[in-house]
Amino acid sequence: MMTNNLSIPNVTTFFDDDSNTFSYVVQDPSSSSCAIVDSVMDFDYASGGTFYTSADKIIEYVEANDLKVEWIIETHVHADHLSAAPYLQEKLGGQIGIGKHITTVQDTFSKVFNEGDDFKHDGSQFDYLFSDGEQYKVGSMECVAMHTPGHTPACFTHTLGDAVFVGDTLFMPDAGTARADFPGGDAGTLFDSVQKILALPDDHRIFMCHDYAPNGRELMHETTVKEQREENIHVKSGISRETFVELREKRDRTLSMPRLILPSLQVNMRAGHAPEPEDNGLSYIKIPLNAFK
Repeated sequence: MMTNNLSIPNVTTFFDDDSNTFSYVVQDPSSSSCAIVDSVMDFDYASGGTFYTSADKIIEYVEANDLKVEWIIETHVHADHLSAAPYLQEKLGGQIGIGKHITTVQDTFSKVFNEGDDFKHDGSQFDYLFSDGEQYKVGSMECVAMHTPGHTPACFTHTLGDAVFVGDTLFMPDAGTARADFPGGDAGTLFDSVQKILALPDDHRIFMCHDYAPNGRELMHETTVKEQREENIHVKSGISRETFVELREKRDRTLSMPRLILPSLQVNMRAGHAPEPEDNGLSYIKIPLNAFK
């Protein structure tokens, strides 16, 4: 299958080396409208300091090119970096959007972190909650939100024109797929979600959220549906669901938790906001002992 009469957006890539995260500015080719996908707030675990070096690079680019931010999209509640969405919104505008199943993640992790009654589980911390298959626009560019759970229950893939932003669901073909052992994750569900992505047109461009450069190759962030279908070491054509589940679950048992999972979850399930300050004016990140051992 080939792309016909479909917008081909200008995709500008930003990479945060500390969290190994790609963020993107995606511009409608026929206007100045754009979306920002999976932004990063810098965080120093040792000091508890938050910084905006990565986000400021995005702001500088948007302002230098006179772009209008319409959406600030989170593909899921990330466990490896903190979102800069509120900071970007304050500086550039736009709606902060995530998939509607954020409520499932909030239910799960509000228990882990023993959140009080004032923490809402309805996704209202975000401006907009996408539904599966929902169509929306960036400028005049047609976009689609697709529920692709498995890594987490709330993962969404966003197709903006011919550009596909998969979050952590897929990696480059030589690296395979995301882990599926977080609370609410499931390897079989992940396989089914990947099949939805692989059913897109061959020449759709797929953009990574992370790349760990296996076997010492150079960092990469872009591939195609065709390349994933033919070459992905976990889910290429011919690999059965059963084989994938066995492979994925075996692999997941060897993985350690992401370095920033505890601060990331507490901030990202709040749309990038810190927990409410306590009576001394400071916000605190909880470290629940033995919750993920």
